[in-house]
Amino acid sequence: MKFAASLILGLGIAFFLCPIVSACAAQPAQMENLADFSDKVFAVPSGTVADKLVLSRFPDAKFKYFDNVMDAALAVAEGQADAAAYDEPILKIIAARNSALVLLPEMITVDDYAVAVTIDNNELKSTIDMVIARLKESGEYGNMISRWFPADGSVGQLADAPANTGTGVLRLGTAAITEPFSFVDDKGLVTGFDIELAQHIANRLGKKLEVINMGFSEMIPALLAGEVDMIAACITVTQERAQKVLFSAPYYTGGIAALVRAPQAR
Repeated sequence: MKFAASLILGLGIAFFLCPIVSACAAQPAQMENLADFSDKVFAVPSGTVADKLVLSRFPDAKFKYFDNVMDAALAVAEGQADAAAYDEPILKIIAARNSALVLLPEMITVDDYAVAVTIDNNELKSTIDMVIARLKESGEYGNMISRWFPADGSVGQLADAPANTGTGVLRLGTAAITEPFSFVDDKGLVTGFDIELAQHIANRLGKKLEVINMGFSEMIPALLAGEVDMIAACITVTQERAQKVLFSAPYYTGGIAALVRAPQAR
């Protein structure tokens, strides 16, 4: 199912209908900088640490929880929340595609993203760290960034990679609702920056990559249960998570940002 595409289409339809729907009549106050957000309502995806990161900056913040980031963005568009709080690269893509929403330039928090393995799997962590370092040294990392994080919000594509000839399988657990890190493309395939990174790791190990899509909140339990070998989907490194899993070297520095209604849409 073309999940990501249908969500974006649904969001666009909601923007079109909003002026004629009575529920859109009462909108939150105009929010133009983070100083306005000390006690406001944030829409956040369930199962993430977005709410905890917002609370680290705004202890009096209030929250509404949604199944995914697109539903959180739609809530802002409909006036159900003052802002959607989530990872900045993902919100940037949403804002680039929807003129009714705008991303505030100041970040709520600045955080690192990494791949996670089980707490005792130092061998796989070392391989992941090596792959990340070599991608950066060779310049391929820069190519990946330019393809997956374009300013216009367009969708990137996986680079051609040599076929794996090994007989083993490297299982990646991911939540394909974190475009451009992990998402379902228009062919129904899970793709994204994290998937390409995982392919490089599998190539290094001489294994075939198996991508297992699941809910974001299911990823760490699946890893701990041995259902997957590693997890990646724009996962923020936190001290709480680091007590359960072993993180690779960070491969991206992003953070939590705020998505609000554009002035002309209020």
